[in-house]
Amino acid sequence: MAVNTRTYLRRRGRMTQGQRRALEELAPRYLVDPEPDQWPAVFGRTAPLGVEIGFGMGQATLDWAASQPHLNIVGIEIYRPGIGALLAGIERLGLPNLRLLEGDAALLLDSKFEAGSLDEARILFPDPWPKKRHHKRRLIQPGFARLLASRLRPGGRLLLATDAADYAEWMADVLAAEPLLAVAAPAGERPATRFEDRGRRLGHRIHDLAYQRKN
Repeated sequence: MAVNTRTYLRRRGRMTQGQRRALEELAPRYLVDPEPDQWPAVFGRTAPLGVEIGFGMGQATLDWAASQPHLNIVGIEIYRPGIGALLAGIERLGLPNLRLLEGDAALLLDSKFEAGSLDEARILFPDPWPKKRHHKRRLIQPGFARLLASRLRPGGRLLLATDAADYAEWMADVLAAEPLLAVAAPAGERPATRFEDRGRRLGHRIHDLAYQRKN
């Protein structure tokens, strides 16, 4: 189930010595490549399953896993230094309920998770691609919303956040058009991310969005 560490380390990206060590030593245990029905085996237990897509340097993911040990949590990221940082955090905090997937979020959601298998999905401060000609690169698109909604169980929650006002409007419009999703009550407090802290320092308003998979 583990990713080939040597192949992974050849991929581009500047890492600290600690991040590189974490990848070399911890990736075989925590960086996984399961079949969609193998998550109980990966974690060694059956438990509600949560996913964070694009976790960056991973602090909010660590906080989520530490605060809700009853959940099995999977972080998805393509940024190698961030994966190294999160692996180091798993070791430092001793979190048995956290595993990682590396690669494109849409491909991994489609190939690694069964329909209706997720209790919660989080997408916190995705790249807003602010220039209009780059909007097609934004993660939240109709097709991705449809795929993500299909992976949530009935009643499962989707939480998003951004400090870009136009992207908040974009996400709200895209998700409102997805028939499997309904607007949900705010989730309350959640772990802050590095991008959120930066946005607050710049005086940006933080936009939190919450949705629920319809029955």
